[in-house]
Amino acid sequence: MSIGHALLGLLEGGPRHGYDLKRSYDERFGQDRPLAYGQVYSTLARLLKNGLVEVESEPGAGPERKKYAITDAGVSDVTGWLDRPEKPEPYLQSTLYTKVVLALLTGHDANDVLDTQRSAHLRLMRDLTRRKNDGDLADQLICDHALFHLEADLRWLELTAARLQQLAAQVRA
Repeated sequence: MSIGHALLGLLEGGPRHGYDLKRSYDERFGQDRPLAYGQVYSTLARLLKNGLVEVESEPGAGPERKKYAITDAGVSDVTGWLDRPEKPEPYLQSTLYTKVVLALLTGHDANDVLDTQRSAHLRLMRDLTRRKNDGDLADQLICDHALFHLEADLRWLELTAARLQQLAAQVRA
């Protein structure tokens, strides 16, 4: 995900301090991977340099604090980003496939590789299902997305296990 675009989108609701942006980002998108403050401020500096945000000074009792506001160019940039579909990512060169082939080539048990991966997937799926059941709508949607991908991986694991002898014959030929 583009952190810059996410921060710009959050700024469409009105000007904010960097701290407020980080907190809002972490609440909505960063539960598993919160942003570092340095990342927030370096991203804001880049957005400022590119004319997508501007700084509003806020005089107060202490030193001035910067409040960032989105510019018209920033609004256009976010709109363009939202309008562009994400490129579907086919897993044409999977690490797991590489492990299975190398296991076959080196005499290791490829079924063990598949079984170990299957167990890891099922363990994660159980954890995600618990999180989904205990979570709010955002957690449910995020977990569903991850679960659907893991289910597809499990289907691939089963298919590969069923075709393992064929693959071994091709790999060792």
